[in-house]
Amino acid sequence: MLPADSAPTTNDQIQNLILESADFEEFLNELARFSAHQMAGDGDDALCGITLLRERKALTIGWSSDVAREVDEIQYSLAQGPCLTAAKEEREVYVPDLLEENRWGPDYATAVASYGLRSVLSLPFNLEGEAKAALNLYSDAPYKFNERAADRARGYTREVSQALRLAVRFAVHKDSANNLRAAMESRTIIDIAVGVVMAQSRCSQEDAVRILTEASSNRNVKLRDIAKSVVDSVDTAGTLTHFEEPVQQPVQQPVQQPGRSRAG
Repeated sequence: MLPADSAPTTNDQIQNLILESADFEEFLNELARFSAHQMAGDGDDALCGITLLRERKALTIGWSSDVAREVDEIQYSLAQGPCLTAAKEEREVYVPDLLEENRWGPDYATAVASYGLRSVLSLPFNLEGEAKAALNLYSDAPYKFNERAADRARGYTREVSQALRLAVRFAVHKDSANNLRAAMESRTIIDIAVGVVMAQSRCSQEDAVRILTEASSNRNVKLRDIAKSVVDSVDTAGTLTHFEEPVQQPVQQPVQQPGRSRAG
């Protein structure tokens, strides 16, 4: 057991973040804010974003502020930048001064510098899987992340990699669940549309599916959108496709008749 006056380690503080966060999304944002505070040093401010790269899709899963998220997303819109390079190539990327930076063309450096930021440091996380991630640090001071700061950041990313692996695993599961839900809802709309076509055209299910498929192909519109237009044409209120856990009804207790005891 640690002495009462011992300062908590980084791992101790990360564990507290996990325990105190309402969900993993809140944890990721708290982790980004904690990371920004840890890496700023000398009482200065810093911004932090955590980039997740999975199945060729990049997104910021944790951010210390809205500005941190926005400057991360500049890279995603341009499909290039230090955090994408750090995540994809699993190597550290340092931008001493955005006003002197041209590795990713003028658009990236100009856009990020317009937020008043000058230096960037991106470090990859070791996630031990298909997903890749990077910690992105931004400062309004040029040459902020010198070798001493970079060395501190390297040690920090090693310490928090395990916690991030856990968070990413939850993010992946949530993404899979959302995809399944979307597929189920799409399937429901199509099934209802098939029924509408069968009733209106007095045809078989196979013929109804063929009619919808041909309409989708001829109009170059997704089958789900064609199906939705068919359903909306007969149901202006819209169709609900919510998939939720069934509500458990409370167990009804037998009502005892007046004047009769339980023993009978």
